[in-house]
Amino acid sequence: MPQRSLSLNRLKTVFILLVLIPLLNGCSKPHQPLPENAVILAFGDSLTEGYGVPKPASYPSVLQSLSGRKVVNAGVSGETTDQGLLRMQQLLAEQQFDLVILFEGGNDILQKRSYAQIEANLRKMIELLQAKKIQILLIGVPEKRLFSDSAPFYEKLAEHYDIPLQDEIVGDLVMRPSMKSDYVHLNRQGYQALAEAVFRKLQATGALAD
Repeated sequence: MPQRSLSLNRLKTVFILLVLIPLLNGCSKPHQPLPENAVILAFGDSLTEGYGVPKPASYPSVLQSLSGRKVVNAGVSGETTDQGLLRMQQLLAEQQFDLVILFEGGNDILQKRSYAQIEANLRKMIELLQAKKIQILLIGVPEKRLFSDSAPFYEKLAEHYDIPLQDEIVGDLVMRPSMKSDYVHLNRQGYQALAEAVFRKLQATGALAD
């Protein structure tokens, strides 16, 4: 093979490694597979509770059907992260969970609360869960502006604590009127789409089989 071709191939290999290594280092630690008797806690506010639809249409109920695992709906409408922190402490003292879907911060953002305080509360929740060796899936909430991605502290938390993050689905759904029942809440189709996105993420991280 000509020397020039060898050099080009080496350059291509180096380029690919330079691109892939940072991406691989940035990946969160995968989940451990959940046994069939696992209990998942869906923790959050009105979007977890399923505001606006019957309970069987809430995303935790749909996720339970998709996953074949028990999913506890621990959504409370209007809750902020400081309230959620206190409630999580109580829940963890009462019951054992294998995985927690942490979906909080939306009401704080709507109320224009300090990002530093929201992040601090979420940090404490994550640390409580990790101290009990409970697996976590973090769901990001978009900032209060048009075409917003998840608020930046969600990615920061996911990287710091090495936990999986689903940071696209909420921002996508709130921009689609066909998926919403009002300004901030989802309709039946929206909650179905949310559950399916969470299910796919849990499959991708290894918590659930493909």
